[in-house]
Amino acid sequence: MNYDIPGLPDRTTIPRDNGLTMVMDKGLSIREVEDMISVGGKYIDIVKLGFGTSIITPNLKEKLKLYKDANIKTSFGGTLFELFIAKGMFDDYRKMLDMYDMEMAEVSDGSIILPHDEKCEYIRKLGEQVTVMSEVGSKDEAKIIPPYKWISLMQAELDAGAWKVIGEAREGGNVGLFRASGEVRMGLVEEILTKIPAEKILWEAPQKTQQVWFIHLLGTNVNLGNIAPVEVIPLETLRLGLRGDTFDLFLKEGTAKLTD
Repeated sequence: MNYDIPGLPDRTTIPRDNGLTMVMDKGLSIREVEDMISVGGKYIDIVKLGFGTSIITPNLKEKLKLYKDANIKTSFGGTLFELFIAKGMFDDYRKMLDMYDMEMAEVSDGSIILPHDEKCEYIRKLGEQVTVMSEVGSKDEAKIIPPYKWISLMQAELDAGAWKVIGEAREGGNVGLFRASGEVRMGLVEEILTKIPAEKILWEAPQKTQQVWFIHLLGTNVNLGNIAPVEVIPLETLRLGLRGDTFDLFLKEGTAKLTD
């Protein structure tokens, strides 16, 4: 903080269990990672190497070391996990996690048909090796999952050992939790929250309007994911009421007043 302004909301501090920001790296160069960390590293908890980019990204070990040295945890994209499963290569996936000294893994089934009991078993097995995040929701915008099913899937995956469950939105924010327009499925989110604690969910919310909606609903320390590298600082200003969209949300009586 470059200047002390009284009354700003209290942010949890890293390492934290709540108030997480998960950034999507879709193939950043070493220099781009260095630049991102120099500006926003203190606000980033997790970086996901999106979909299958880690298979073809040059200098992968060097990149992962930069994140690790900055105390930022990393995971491969859930689609990469699904590819290994579809090819019957689960043991190879576990070897890859060890090869790159990964601390986290994402288990998803948004692109393949995977019986849920099998998915939960993968969560259990990987949980013996790394911290697991599991993703719920389909990447197919035509596939609408009813709220009760979201709840039962999320609870089962938490019971299987997932640290957090991720609400699917893809990098565009136009499936799963959201309509094709990017509008939040508000009834779905609110129903999920009647059964699943908010602190156990990481909401993929790449669009600013989506981030604002979740901050208004759940406060400054909501867990948000699929954030673009250039949006790390803008998101933190939203969390702190330093941007017009949330300016009046965290004002405290006696510290500031809106102009008439």
